Amino acid sequence: MAKKSAVENQKRKERLVKKFSGRRARLKEIVNDESLGMEERFEASLKLAQLPRNSSSTRLRNRCEVTGRPRAFNRKTKMSRIAVREFGSKGLIPGLVKSSW
Repeated sequence: MAKKSAVENQKRKERLVKKFSGRRARLKEIVNDESLGMEERFEASLKLAQLPRNSSSTRLRNRCEVTGRPRAFNRKTKMSRIAVREFGSKGLIPGLVKSSW
């Protein structure tokens, strides 16, 4: 189980990303638009820099929804390898069969 503080930080970042995603996308569009003037693009980049750092989607980390583990994350099940193995052994994941020979 991951530290509760790490999981809570992740949730806080997810809320910030969701809150600022529209504003961030509009500003990025202005900054990357070559047809606009240099001053207007520079102002947009300054406004973009004033947004909270944690509102950037690159600051998010995929975490297991069961344990909060940040590594060995499986996107299909949204769980870590350890949780997938555990749930698979119990037969709680449809279509997953634990092999044995």
